[in-house]
Amino acid sequence: MRSFRFLVSRRWLLFALAVVVLATGSWWLGQWQFDRLEQRKDDNSVVRANEQQDPVPVEQVLSPGGEVDPDDEWRVVTATGTYAPEETVIVRYRTRDGASGVDVVVPLVTGSGTALLVDRGWLATRAAGTTRPDDVPAPPAGEVTVSGWVRADGTGDSTAVNDLSTRSISSARIGEALDREVYGGSVELRSEDPEPATALEPVELPELDNGPHFFYGLQWWFFGLLAVTGFLYLAWDERRGPRRTRKAPQSVS
Repeated sequence: MRSFRFLVSRRWLLFALAVVVLATGSWWLGQWQFDRLEQRKDDNSVVRANEQQDPVPVEQVLSPGGEVDPDDEWRVVTATGTYAPEETVIVRYRTRDGASGVDVVVPLVTGSGTALLVDRGWLATRAAGTTRPDDVPAPPAGEVTVSGWVRADGTGDSTAVNDLSTRSISSARIGEALDREVYGGSVELRSEDPEPATALEPVELPELDNGPHFFYGLQWWFFGLLAVTGFLYLAWDERRGPRRTRKAPQSVS
Protein backbone atom coordinates (compact mmCIF):
# COMPACT_ATOMS: atom_id res chain seq x y z
CA MET A 1 0.00 0.00 0.00
CA ARG A 2 1.17 3.53 -0.73
CA SER A 3 1.82 6.19 1.92
CA PHE A 4 -0.20 9.39 2.33
CA ARG A 5 2.57 11.55 0.83
CA PHE A 6 0.33 12.21 -2.16
CA LEU A 7 -1.75 14.48 0.11
CA VAL A 8 0.93 17.22 -0.12
CA SER A 9 0.59 17.37 -3.89
CA ARG A 10 -0.93 20.51 -5.36
CA ARG A 11 -4.03 18.67 -6.59
CA TRP A 12 -4.82 17.13 -3.21
CA LEU A 13 -4.02 20.30 -1.28
CA LEU A 14 -6.52 22.23 -3.43
CA PHE A 15 -9.02 19.42 -2.98
CA ALA A 16 -8.56 19.51 0.80
CA LEU A 17 -8.93 23.30 0.83
CA ALA A 18 -12.21 23.06 -1.09
CA VAL A 19 -13.51 20.47 1.40
CA VAL A 20 -12.51 22.65 4.36
CA VAL A 21 -14.32 25.65 2.85
CA LEU A 22 -17.41 23.54 2.09
CA ALA A 23 -17.47 21.93 5.54
CA THR A 24 -16.93 25.27 7.31
CA GLY A 25 -19.68 26.93 5.27
CA SER A 26 -22.05 24.04 5.97
CA TRP A 27 -21.32 24.20 9.69
CA TRP A 28 -21.89 27.98 9.74
CA LEU A 29 -25.17 27.72 7.81
CA GLY A 30 -26.37 24.92 10.07
CA GLN A 31 -25.54 26.95 13.17
CA TRP A 32 -27.32 29.95 11.65
CA GLN A 33 -30.47 27.86 11.23
CA PHE A 34 -30.27 26.67 14.85
CA ASP A 35 -29.79 30.28 16.00
CA ARG A 36 -32.89 31.23 14.02
CA LEU A 37 -34.73 28.37 15.71
CA GLU A 38 -33.85 29.74 19.15
CA GLN A 39 -34.86 33.26 18.08
CA ARG A 40 -38.17 31.95 16.80
CA LYS A 41 -38.80 30.13 20.07
CA ASP A 42 -38.08 33.35 21.97
CA ASP A 43 -40.39 35.36 19.69
CA ASN A 44 -43.14 32.77 20.04
CA SER A 45 -42.87 32.86 23.82
CA VAL A 46 -43.26 36.65 23.76
CA VAL A 47 -46.32 36.39 21.51
CA ARG A 48 -47.93 33.72 23.69
CA ALA A 49 -47.30 35.71 26.85
CA ASN A 50 -48.65 38.94 25.34
CA GLU A 51 -51.74 37.30 23.88
CA GLN A 52 -52.67 35.97 27.32
CA GLN A 53 -52.38 39.32 29.08
CA ASP A 54 -55.39 41.53 29.66
CA PRO A 55 -55.78 44.49 27.27
CA VAL A 56 -54.30 47.76 28.50
CA PRO A 57 -54.79 51.38 27.37
CA VAL A 58 -52.63 52.24 24.40
CA GLU A 59 -50.73 54.99 26.23
CA GLN A 60 -49.29 52.37 28.59
CA VAL A 61 -47.52 50.65 25.72
CA LEU A 62 -47.08 53.16 22.88
CA SER A 63 -45.98 56.78 22.87
CA PRO A 64 -46.20 59.54 20.25
CA GLY A 65 -43.25 59.14 17.89
CA GLY A 66 -41.73 56.36 20.02
CA GLU A 67 -40.50 52.92 19.05
CA VAL A 68 -42.23 49.69 19.96
CA ASP A 69 -40.43 47.62 22.58
CA PRO A 70 -39.81 44.12 21.12
CA ASP A 71 -41.30 42.65 24.31
CA ASP A 72 -44.57 44.46 23.52
CA GLU A 73 -45.01 42.96 20.05
CA TRP A 74 -48.52 41.46 19.80
CA ARG A 75 -49.58 43.00 23.13
CA VAL A 76 -53.31 43.83 23.11
CA VAL A 77 -54.11 47.51 23.68
CA THR A 78 -57.32 49.52 23.68
CA ALA A 79 -58.06 53.06 22.54
CA THR A 80 -61.10 55.29 22.16
CA GLY A 81 -61.43 57.99 19.54
CA THR A 82 -62.86 58.95 16.19
CA TYR A 83 -61.73 57.50 12.87
CA ALA A 84 -60.46 59.83 10.13
CA PRO A 85 -61.54 57.86 7.02
CA GLU A 86 -60.43 60.66 4.68
CA GLU A 87 -56.86 59.86 5.78
CA THR A 88 -57.08 56.13 5.05
CA VAL A 89 -53.76 54.65 3.97
CA ILE A 90 -53.69 51.61 1.69
CA VAL A 91 -50.96 48.99 2.23
CA ARG A 92 -50.32 47.38 -1.14
CA TYR A 93 -49.41 43.84 -2.19
CA ARG A 94 -50.94 41.92 0.71
CA THR A 95 -51.89 38.54 -0.73
CA ARG A 96 -53.81 35.78 1.06
CA ASP A 97 -53.98 32.21 -0.20
CA GLY A 98 -52.80 33.45 -3.59
CA ALA A 99 -55.48 36.16 -3.82
CA SER A 100 -54.52 39.81 -4.40
CA GLY A 101 -55.47 42.38 -1.81
CA VAL A 102 -54.55 45.33 0.37
CA ASP A 103 -54.59 46.20 4.06
CA VAL A 104 -56.62 49.24 5.14
CA VAL A 105 -55.03 51.52 7.76
CA VAL A 106 -57.18 54.26 9.27
CA PRO A 107 -56.01 56.79 11.90
CA LEU A 108 -58.05 56.75 15.11
CA VAL A 109 -57.83 60.24 16.61
CA THR A 110 -57.87 59.88 20.39
CA GLY A 111 -59.00 62.44 22.95
CA SER A 112 -55.44 63.70 23.37
CA GLY A 113 -55.28 64.55 19.66
CA THR A 114 -52.67 61.85 18.96
CA ALA A 115 -53.79 59.36 16.31
CA LEU A 116 -53.38 55.60 16.53
CA LEU A 117 -52.78 53.84 13.22
CA VAL A 118 -55.26 50.96 13.06
CA ASP A 119 -54.85 48.24 10.45
CA ARG A 120 -58.55 47.42 10.15
CA GLY A 121 -58.02 44.31 8.02
CA TRP A 122 -57.61 42.94 4.52
CA LEU A 123 -59.60 43.75 1.37
CA ALA A 124 -59.51 41.58 -1.75
CA THR A 125 -58.73 43.54 -4.91
CA ARG A 126 -58.07 42.65 -8.52
CA ALA A 127 -54.99 44.86 -8.61
CA ALA A 128 -53.00 44.37 -5.40
CA GLY A 129 -52.12 48.01 -4.97
CA THR A 130 -51.45 49.27 -8.49
CA THR A 131 -54.61 51.35 -8.18
CA ARG A 132 -56.39 52.62 -5.08
CA PRO A 133 -59.60 50.63 -4.51
CA ASP A 134 -62.86 52.56 -4.56
CA ASP A 135 -64.88 50.07 -2.54
CA VAL A 136 -63.11 50.32 0.83
CA PRO A 137 -65.73 49.70 3.57
CA ALA A 138 -66.17 52.69 5.86
CA PRO A 139 -65.19 52.44 9.54
CA PRO A 140 -67.78 53.07 12.25
CA ALA A 141 -68.70 56.73 12.58
CA GLY A 142 -68.54 58.71 15.80
CA GLU A 143 -66.73 57.62 18.92
CA VAL A 144 -65.25 54.13 18.62
CA THR A 145 -63.43 51.89 21.07
CA VAL A 146 -60.96 49.53 19.47
CA SER A 147 -58.67 46.80 20.68
CA GLY A 148 -55.79 45.46 18.67
CA TRP A 149 -52.41 43.79 18.59
CA VAL A 150 -49.34 46.04 18.74
CA ARG A 151 -47.00 45.87 15.75
CA ALA A 152 -43.62 47.49 15.26
CA ASP A 153 -42.90 49.84 12.37
CA GLY A 154 -41.56 48.60 9.09
CA THR A 155 -38.23 49.85 7.78
CA GLY A 156 -36.58 50.59 4.46
CA ASP A 157 -37.79 51.95 1.16
CA SER A 158 -41.03 49.96 1.35
CA THR A 159 -42.33 52.40 4.00
CA ALA A 160 -42.45 55.35 1.58
CA VAL A 161 -45.94 56.89 1.39
CA ASN A 162 -47.26 58.14 -1.96
CA ASP A 163 -50.86 59.25 -2.51
CA LEU A 164 -51.82 57.70 0.87
CA SER A 165 -50.45 54.35 -0.25
CA THR A 166 -47.48 52.35 1.00
CA ARG A 167 -46.02 48.84 1.01
CA SER A 168 -45.16 48.66 4.72
CA ILE A 169 -46.50 50.53 7.74
CA SER A 170 -44.22 53.12 9.32
CA SER A 171 -45.85 55.46 11.82
CA ALA A 172 -43.16 58.09 11.20
CA ARG A 173 -43.67 58.07 7.43
CA ILE A 174 -47.47 57.99 7.64
CA GLY A 175 -47.57 60.67 10.33
CA GLU A 176 -45.41 62.90 8.14
CA ALA A 177 -47.64 62.26 5.10
CA LEU A 178 -50.78 63.05 7.10
CA ASP A 179 -49.15 65.99 8.93
CA ARG A 180 -50.47 64.51 12.16
CA GLU A 181 -48.99 63.36 15.47
CA VAL A 182 -49.29 59.58 15.74
CA TYR A 183 -48.35 56.90 18.21
CA GLY A 184 -45.24 54.92 17.32
CA GLY A 185 -46.00 51.58 15.72
CA SER A 186 -49.51 50.49 14.83
CA VAL A 187 -52.19 48.03 15.92
CA GLU A 188 -53.86 45.26 13.97
CA LEU A 189 -57.57 45.35 14.73
CA ARG A 190 -59.07 42.75 17.05
CA SER A 191 -62.44 44.39 17.79
CA GLU A 192 -64.43 47.60 17.28
CA ASP A 193 -67.32 48.98 19.32
CA PRO A 194 -69.61 49.82 17.64
CA GLU A 195 -69.07 47.33 14.85
CA PRO A 196 -68.91 48.54 11.21
CA ALA A 197 -71.68 48.00 8.70
CA THR A 198 -69.24 46.04 6.50
CA ALA A 199 -66.23 44.36 8.09
CA LEU A 200 -62.88 43.70 6.45
CA GLU A 201 -61.17 40.32 6.58
CA PRO A 202 -59.61 40.03 10.04
CA VAL A 203 -55.89 40.04 10.71
CA GLU A 204 -54.04 36.74 10.43
CA LEU A 205 -52.21 35.93 13.65
CA PRO A 206 -48.64 34.60 13.40
CA GLU A 207 -47.92 30.88 13.28
CA LEU A 208 -46.40 29.80 16.58
CA ASP A 209 -44.65 26.64 15.40
CA ASN A 210 -40.87 26.27 15.25
CA GLY A 211 -40.70 26.31 11.47
CA PRO A 212 -38.26 24.24 9.38
CA HIS A 213 -35.07 25.60 10.97
CA PHE A 214 -34.16 22.43 12.92
CA PHE A 215 -34.28 20.19 9.83
CA TYR A 216 -32.52 22.80 7.68
CA GLY A 217 -29.73 22.95 10.27
CA LEU A 218 -29.37 19.16 10.27
CA GLN A 219 -29.26 19.14 6.47
CA TRP A 220 -26.42 21.66 6.34
CA TRP A 221 -24.41 19.74 8.94
CA PHE A 222 -25.03 16.52 7.04
CA PHE A 223 -23.68 18.12 3.84
CA GLY A 224 -20.52 19.16 5.69
CA LEU A 225 -20.07 15.69 7.18
CA LEU A 226 -20.65 14.14 3.77
CA ALA A 227 -17.93 16.33 2.24
CA VAL A 228 -15.38 15.36 4.91
CA THR A 229 -16.31 11.68 4.75
CA GLY A 230 -16.07 11.69 0.97
CA PHE A 231 -12.62 13.28 1.10
CA LEU A 232 -11.34 10.70 3.62
CA TYR A 233 -12.71 7.85 1.54
CA LEU A 234 -11.10 9.13 -1.66
CA ALA A 235 -7.78 9.62 0.15
CA TRP A 236 -7.96 6.06 1.51
CA ASP A 237 -8.84 4.73 -1.93
CA GLU A 238 -5.93 6.65 -3.46
CA ARG A 239 -3.54 5.22 -0.86
CA ARG A 240 -4.58 1.66 -1.76
CA GLY A 241 -3.35 2.27 -5.27
CA PRO A 242 -4.75 0.82 -8.47
CA ARG A 243 -6.72 -2.33 -8.05
CA ARG A 244 -5.39 -5.47 -9.61
CA THR A 245 -7.65 -7.37 -11.93
CA ARG A 246 -7.51 -11.09 -12.27
CA LYS A 247 -6.66 -12.43 -15.69
CA ALA A 248 -9.20 -14.68 -17.20
CA PRO A 249 -7.92 -18.29 -17.47
CA GLN A 250 -6.72 -19.16 -20.94
CA SER A 251 -8.43 -22.01 -22.62
CA VAL A 252 -6.38 -25.05 -23.52
CA SER A 253 -6.57 -25.79 -27.20
